Amino acid sequence: MRDVEVVLFDLDDTLHDDTYAYQSAAEEVAREVAAEHGIDALALKAAYIAEAEGFWMRLTADDLKVRLASIRASMWQAALASVGAGDDPALAQRSAERYNVYRSKYYTLFPGATDLLRSLRARGKKLGLVTNGLSETHREKIALLRLGEFFDAVFLSDEVGMVKPDPLLFAHACRTLGSSPARGAMVGDRYDRDISGALEAGLFTIWLNVRNETLPAGAKPPDATCGTIAEVGRILLAPTGVS
Repeated sequence: MRDVEVVLFDLDDTLHDDTYAYQSAAEEVAREVAAEHGIDALALKAAYIAEAEGFWMRLTADDLKVRLASIRASMWQAALASVGAGDDPALAQRSAERYNVYRSKYYTLFPGATDLLRSLRARGKKLGLVTNGLSETHREKIALLRLGEFFDAVFLSDEVGMVKPDPLLFAHACRTLGSSPARGAMVGDRYDRDISGALEAGLFTIWLNVRNETLPAGAKPPDATCGTIAEVGRILLAPTGVS
């Protein structure tokens, strides 16, 4: 096992349950709209989630130039149209605004996340937060989750101009923290975004497989796979593990 100086973490669904937060917020909005317009709330929720997940899965550096607020309004417009709510830009905008407000109240760190970050810092590790999230929303999220104090640097896609899985992003994070990929580790929940790019950059990789997904056919396996933050800690903090 290598001597790790820098540990990089993804944010959403790695340190906190973002799936629960955005799906809960989407359901709140959908139920309000359904009550006002007589449509199927669960169908609208599902349509919005499909739009949102599709956007983040397809995210490229070109998308960083557009404000997320307008993108979310467009996603709600598409979702509303798909369930027969018609073309109502005002309703789509209002839905996006309500969604943003509701989502923040569901932000909760996974059990053990704070303890792990505190323990790594106590051992002298440099910590970096590497996320495809945008500063427009994620600076506030990081503040609400009270994560800023644990990280030596935060790397948001629109601020650095790169999107995971670009291996240059992981290398840039390691260099910024005064080390190199060969002395770095990456912890993330998405194989295709967090793990594949970090492997290519040369980092030790820990796949936090919270959705119990299968490794893509022919893909290079991560150095370790875990189901919880507690398991990640047992690897990173083990006396005979990554030191």
